[in-house]
Amino acid sequence: MIEYIFFDASLQNEFVEYAASLGIASTLRDDPMGMVVAVPEDIGDDMEDALEERYDKLQGEQSDLLAQDEGGLKRLAGFCYTLPDGQSRMAPLQTDIANRLLSVFSLDEIQELFATIARSALSREEKSLCKMLADELPPATD
Repeated sequence: MIEYIFFDASLQNEFVEYAASLGIASTLRDDPMGMVVAVPEDIGDDMEDALEERYDKLQGEQSDLLAQDEGGLKRLAGFCYTLPDGQSRMAPLQTDIANRLLSVFSLDEIQELFATIARSALSREEKSLCKMLADELPPATD
């Protein structure tokens, strides 16, 4: 599933209605960090691009709404990522940091970044970058 998080019910509803207009079924669930909309991963690249474009637009509106509110969790955003065992987690971030990430990276890239960090943090094997590079080089021949 591809997951999108919202902090405003009207924006979540707008996204769900847009997905439905494209013929994409979605499921909703509450998360400690917000409201999650999940869509199947096998929707095709053109449909995924359309959803990403709409989500980016709604993220801008969501940021504007958050900027108008004062204090508390309304100043947080979050990104879902997947642990190596398949469990989903949410990484909370301040909205200005989340917006800066979203201005440069796609949602998929951000989620992959967090998933990579999670895999590394949970790995029992600790390798330095030099060791990783050395492992990739072909063996030396004399």
